[in-house]
Amino acid sequence: MVEEVIVVENLQAAYGENVILSDVSFQVKRGEIFAIVGGSGCGKSTLLKYLIGLMRPHVGRIIVEGVDMATADDETINAHRKRFGVLFQSGGLIGSMTLAENIALPLKEVKKIPPFFLAQLIRAKLSMVNLAGYENHYPAELSGGMRKRAGLARAMALDPAILFFDEPTAGLDPVTAREIYDLISTINKGMETTMVIVTHDLELIFRLAHEVILLHSEEKGIIAYGTPKQLAEFEADRRVMNFFQRKSP
Repeated sequence: MVEEVIVVENLQAAYGENVILSDVSFQVKRGEIFAIVGGSGCGKSTLLKYLIGLMRPHVGRIIVEGVDMATADDETINAHRKRFGVLFQSGGLIGSMTLAENIALPLKEVKKIPPFFLAQLIRAKLSMVNLAGYENHYPAELSGGMRKRAGLARAMALDPAILFFDEPTAGLDPVTAREIYDLISTINKGMETTMVIVTHDLELIFRLAHEVILLHSEEKGIIAYGTPKQLAEFEADRRVMNFFQRKSP
């Protein structure tokens, strides 16, 4: 039986009185790649903030590896977040720091590692994303795709059980985007890391995702839930067909 590592039940997501999502429920199984998709303004990035604990649900529940993100205290959630890795759309690197210093940050926060072993660990993380030898480079010295890969190396610094991605291929050319697809697939298969990806990239969805939810701004919630193949062939709702076949409404 496959374990569910994320369970969302009847979530309402809001900014003050402005409800963005209502009655959202889904599960993410251990080791799968789960995609959150939809048009602009449908609440994808807001949902991600709730999943990683940056926002607390006031209605509904989010259980991540047994921790209730609605009721747990701040200390528990902050400790639990160390089991997550997050790759933000911008890469999230600190521009005034080298790649080695960026990757060292989360490592130093959690444990004391002798300098020699810390340097070895940093090299290993950069090698995993094909950036061996770039320890002393600054983010500004890298291409967009390289910054994404460096951001992924930092997200993986603590060997997270769950990796969250916010538009990992946004702004990349097709060749570079495919390099990111390959990296995500390699990490998922090699380390059995659970992944939640916010994206609008159809190729990523069809190549990598095991399950998908499609959000819609008018419904303020999920209008389709299933495998990429199931959603691509979903004829009961024209909005679903339009999204997966990229047609105008």
